[in-house]
Amino acid sequence: MLPVSISRRSLLKTSLILAASTGLTGIAAAQQAGGGRLIVAADSEPKNLNPAIVASNGVFYISSKVIEPLAEASFKGRDGLEPRLATEWSGSDDGLTATFKLREGVTWHDGKPFTSADVAFSALQVWKPLQNLGRLVFANLEAVETPDDHTAIFRFSNPTPFQLVRNALPVVTSVLPKHLYEGTDIANNPANTKPVGTGPYVFAEHKPGEYYRLTRYANYWDKSQALLDDIIYKVLPDRAAAASALEADEIQLAAFSAVPLADLERISKVPGIKVIADGYEALTYQLVVEINHRRKELSDLKVRQAIAHAIDKKFVVDTIFLGYASASTGPIPKNSTEFYSDDVASYDFDIAKANALLDEAGYARKADGTRFALKLLPAPYFNETKQFGSYLRQALQKIGIDAELVNNDSAAHQKAVYTDHNFDLAVAPPVFRGDPAISTTILVRSGIPAGVGFSNQGGYENKSVDELIDKAAITVNATARTELYKDFQKQVVANLPIINVAEWGFITVARDSVHNVASNPRWAVSNWADTTISR
Repeated sequence: MLPVSISRRSLLKTSLILAASTGLTGIAAAQQAGGGRLIVAADSEPKNLNPAIVASNGVFYISSKVIEPLAEASFKGRDGLEPRLATEWSGSDDGLTATFKLREGVTWHDGKPFTSADVAFSALQVWKPLQNLGRLVFANLEAVETPDDHTAIFRFSNPTPFQLVRNALPVVTSVLPKHLYEGTDIANNPANTKPVGTGPYVFAEHKPGEYYRLTRYANYWDKSQALLDDIIYKVLPDRAAAASALEADEIQLAAFSAVPLADLERISKVPGIKVIADGYEALTYQLVVEINHRRKELSDLKVRQAIAHAIDKKFVVDTIFLGYASASTGPIPKNSTEFYSDDVASYDFDIAKANALLDEAGYARKADGTRFALKLLPAPYFNETKQFGSYLRQALQKIGIDAELVNNDSAAHQKAVYTDHNFDLAVAPPVFRGDPAISTTILVRSGIPAGVGFSNQGGYENKSVDELIDKAAITVNATARTELYKDFQKQVVANLPIINVAEWGFITVARDSVHNVASNPRWAVSNWADTTISR
């Protein structure tokens, strides 16, 4: 669970416990009766709704109710997982095979049976060659054997840690119907915008600028689930509008902090509304300062250490995130109990030490008090990343670094940082997805081609760090692999290729009529099969 400010998040949890203890009868009745329409806020409209190709939270938010993975994250399940389309999974000791027993009696929304052929097709034709994250996890996948309709055996050309495969299951294994994709241009298949899956809800329609509508799948494999009649995603790009719509009961739920953090304390006191801090434990976002090591000053470790000492992480957590975050110690968040280590260097907020380091590095202050100038690009995706950019500019001023703040839209920011390398410092919000090999090591691994987002486009090169990453990629023993990643954390924090500042989960705000919210660590991007609404 993500460590956060006790004064805020524990208060929210206490409120929820009290609500639950006084409303169990109503909740049970709602679960038994089922039915109803759930209207939720959507702040964007993904162009592609196929999570097997685009494994992103914006896509999962809608499509995870339609298209299912082999397994989902769980608070209680073994290894933090619970079965979905797979009921059992295991890996060989040599890391060359992974075997999945598949669920029987499952049908696609068009009535066709789900079989191992769908899994084999998805893995070889979609996850490995096309998916943003699957390309890494399944890089060495060479074949998928299907001895029967409910067994899939993955064969790897080189040892692939099952620990990685297992941790990646919820994110990278969305299964597609072979009969709708085989022989087509997969990337441009019409089903990418009108998905067909095995999940509890069927994609019904999308009215651009207004809403998406999903309807209950009557033949869902778990007959006790799929409890809503339909789910409406109302397009509300303005976060203030989401708060107003909740208060007016025009929508019943807003996930992913669609209600601004500054409004949470007020809205939590509105009768009929609850603020929920759980359900994002497996979706930890990290506030990171990306560094262009091609810049002479920034290639100096003392300069990077000075910048780290100039950042007041407590101020960032308390003021920018209003307590709904925690200070980072390194590239792996604290709530990743399997991999996290606090045995790393620390850079306490210390302006005097930061100035001394810059003096030692040979960057004396000029007559105007500045040492040198930098170009600073904050990511435009969240208010918090933009606010941190403004804060960082002020923090750097205090140590004599003149930072020019450059605010771009999403497309221009990604091009400037990840393709053109036209930045000195950038602010990024990468996501930790359960295993360091997914979306984390890529931030510091050298040799990443230009144009790959959320990756090491700063030109940092460290042979020792690269060797650690490469060794972990083929270490099949989970204990040994975990130790490698603990060493990885130590080396990254000591060398500061990036600066990890904070880590946070999101907040869900819902009407009291919505039940079974935050029932797993990826709740917002899971299937909502057990979610109910009462009136």
